[in-house]
Amino acid sequence: MVEGTPVGTHVLKMIDYIESLEKLGFPLCVELATDVILQSLPDSFSQIFLNFNMNKINKTLPQLLNMLQNAESNMKKVRPKPILMVRMDKRKGKAKPKDNAKSKPNK
Repeated sequence: MVEGTPVGTHVLKMIDYIESLEKLGFPLCVELATDVILQSLPDSFSQIFLNFNMNKINKTLPQLLNMLQNAESNMKKVRPKPILMVRMDKRKGKAKPKDNAKSKPNK
């Protein structure tokens, strides 16, 4: 899944693929199907993935879809705060440019 695309359409497509595998004689258990879906999500869902695994949440695939859509809507409400970047001057440690107009006379 590409970052920024709706999670609902992606998860529905993944559920369709899982159901197609079942029709072909390769059924996946709910736990494996859930892991496949969660692993296919972008890094912005990493906190949800971690929470899901740490709390050993057992959901059906439609419940997982609903949970991910709710999480996505909450993520859109909370915008990341801007970050101020500070950069060191590259000339630090180098000789400063000479000012030829104010040079001191030699004695």
